[in-house]
Amino acid sequence: MSRKKISLIGGGQIGGVLAQLIALKQLGDVVMFDVVENLPQGKTLDIAEAARVNGFDSKVTGTNSYKDISGSDLVIVTAGLPRKPGMSRDDLLTTNAKIMKSVAEAVKEYAPNSIAIIISNPLDAMVTLFKNVTGFPANRVVGQAGVLDSSRFATFIAWELGVSVKDVNALVLGGHGDTMVPIVRYANVNGIPVMELLERKYKDKTKAAEVMKAMVERTKMAGGEVVNLLKTGSAFYSPAASAIQMAEAILHDEKRLISACAYLNGEFGVTGYYVGVPAILGENGVEKVVEFSLDKEEQALMDNSVNAVKKLVEDMGRLGF
Repeated sequence: MSRKKISLIGGGQIGGVLAQLIALKQLGDVVMFDVVENLPQGKTLDIAEAARVNGFDSKVTGTNSYKDISGSDLVIVTAGLPRKPGMSRDDLLTTNAKIMKSVAEAVKEYAPNSIAIIISNPLDAMVTLFKNVTGFPANRVVGQAGVLDSSRFATFIAWELGVSVKDVNALVLGGHGDTMVPIVRYANVNGIPVMELLERKYKDKTKAAEVMKAMVERTKMAGGEVVNLLKTGSAFYSPAASAIQMAEAILHDEKRLISACAYLNGEFGVTGYYVGVPAILGENGVEKVVEFSLDKEEQALMDNSVNAVKKLVEDMGRLGF
């Protein structure tokens, strides 16, 4: 059986980690595209030369020609400028929209049957633009955000409670930015509500609520926290790992229920926008958006986040995209 073909558009930090993880997990053969001459060739050669050490037979190659992504089963797009200190995701809009438009045109031409995972920021706008330019069915275009945001939330909870992060379930909805919505009510450690565990730890409901609020805020600002520490770039290990979880769900038809930036047709009261929601990922991409009831406070936060996404898309439209 032939291996799947996975094309990475963008040879930066995330692209490099993606290529290595795909090879290590033997998800398929990798083609890394970048406009910088010899950059993708150098990165992929470095990864490929460790094949014997890491025990993989996947082919890992680099290219400066979009023609080489022809026949891709899956395309993961990271192309665009990373955030820098003091820069919001919205500040990236004009520059990265130009890049995403050219990427989408190339994918439409050379990989018209592929499923696309978009990582580029500002995420919700870039996924929308990619879908609009390619004309792909909504199920074949999905954004990576909720997996990462939910992982960050779960990690902070695990650190606070002193438990394995493998036993923490946490869900983050909404846009990929400062208005994202960590769902506190359903956060649990193997079924035990996190708020109950915090209240037992601190023996004080008010203190437990304060601790949770701090974790929620840290989750919302987690990307910026990494940017401020790195000074010269943004997160790349965790976004890459999160996209790989999505890729595995699609390539292995796992039917994983995870938070993803998916196109909504009335779910959660939203129509015609890409928003972070629980979705089942399988061989057809986004196979189903899974709704659940939000309480009044959660709904208000979700509405606020959706409004931020709408404004971002409107701004992109005013810029001519």
